Amino acid sequence: MARPPADSTPSRDGPRVNEQINVREVRLIDQDGENVGVVSTDDARQRAVDAGLDLVEISPTSTPPVCKILDFGRYKYELQKRQNEARKKQKIIDVKEIKMRPNIDEHDYNVKMRSIQKFLGEGDKVKVTMRFRGREMAHQELGQRLLERVREEVGDLAKVEASPKMEGRQMIMVIAPR
Repeated sequence: MARPPADSTPSRDGPRVNEQINVREVRLIDQDGENVGVVSTDDARQRAVDAGLDLVEISPTSTPPVCKILDFGRYKYELQKRQNEARKKQKIIDVKEIKMRPNIDEHDYNVKMRSIQKFLGEGDKVKVTMRFRGREMAHQELGQRLLERVREEVGDLAKVEASPKMEGRQMIMVIAPR
């Protein structure tokens, strides 16, 4: 197994800082947020050292690159806090499955409908599976009617994402919250 050369630097993520900035001139923003203008990189580094802070490349793609004088440790900390907040706010959508048979009893149907409504209320998608066994395969229209009934009863809560379709011995419909 080949080993990388010892002098190769590991790839780093995040902005370039201080000595890593290797362009001739930069557009500088000082520690107070004031736009200083285009200055040489050495001058910008010296200003950062005088302020006791770091020179951080904010926008490397612009011409010339935009650099800001700030405390890099604090910058990384605040960036990490923002990412954690964004991660907290995102909702992972699960797909819950409800299995039925075409000759389901009324009470069992009501129990399944309560589960479907609970799942949709929590923001999850619901996959309703209608299973056919034996002679039930000859009466697929019963399953189709039952899935249509489900669709009508959750019409205000959800929209049908995948219409009922046969897959082998089962008919599947996917509904998602509005």
